[in-house]
Amino acid sequence: MDQTNYSVVVDERVVVKWLTPPAPLPHPAPEILAHLVEAGFNDTAPPYAALTGVVDGRECLLALVTGYLPEARDGWEWCVDEAERGTTGFATDLGRLAAGLHLALSTLPAPPGVVAGMETAAAEADRARAALAEALELTGGADGAWLAARADAMRRELAALETAPATSPLIRIHGDLHVGQILRWRDGYAVIDFDGNPTVADAAPYQPAARDVAQLTTSLDHVAQVAIKRRSTPPAEAAAWARRARATLLTAYRRRLAEAGRAGLLDESLLRPFEMEQECRELIYAARHLPRWRYAPMGVLRTWYPEENTA
Repeated sequence: MDQTNYSVVVDERVVVKWLTPPAPLPHPAPEILAHLVEAGFNDTAPPYAALTGVVDGRECLLALVTGYLPEARDGWEWCVDEAERGTTGFATDLGRLAAGLHLALSTLPAPPGVVAGMETAAAEADRARAALAEALELTGGADGAWLAARADAMRRELAALETAPATSPLIRIHGDLHVGQILRWRDGYAVIDFDGNPTVADAAPYQPAARDVAQLTTSLDHVAQVAIKRRSTPPAEAAAWARRARATLLTAYRRRLAEAGRAGLLDESLLRPFEMEQECRELIYAARHLPRWRYAPMGVLRTWYPEENTA
């Protein structure tokens, strides 16, 4: 597991996560964690304290102290086990957890200037097209040639953002929601790391809930690729597992929102283009920070665009 920060477990009671480097304030995590406590959302490590200090003349967040969750494993471990076994029951729990998180975050008041609806459909589409262009530029070799041959099809997927309705509600999202941020521990599941997306500069904190959901569903596809590479899971079986897990997660997510009378929180039309944009960002991350990760987004895209279906 690749981490930007590092964590220290103290007496199996608390975890101190040191931010490296220290993050200038304001930082999203303290506000979000305090709000989740107030909203009664308990499916996270209980927050205890935030350590701040002055670094180079600026007030910064140095560390976060949270409760220790016994027997915790992150999703790049436990979820790969599920993929290897071909089991998907966990996805119901993940869907309900994500919906509960969004219901709680949707009650966090937006600052002045944030209104209902996407920033603008054009701005979202421009950002996504820029991500595709950068992914194409940074991905070389045979993978780059394969991508270039499918660039038009990928652009068509992203074009859905241009016609997306401007009524999708904006909420405070997690911003980096993938299975690695979901711990399975002795008493269930917990979502962690409310630091925002470290790979996207100046990402808007208030976005459609579909942004988080797309990150979570694509991470299941990445888990399938990890199972293929590291556990020798047959590719067809891994792809079938990912499809079942995604469908189960989305069904549970929708049902939880409906139970709360908030079905409109998820704009379904945004899921596929956001998923496509996420894969582009995974390729950018691989090129700039972790080259060995490229196999995962490339494997997902090859699953989405089978050779025989590409003219």
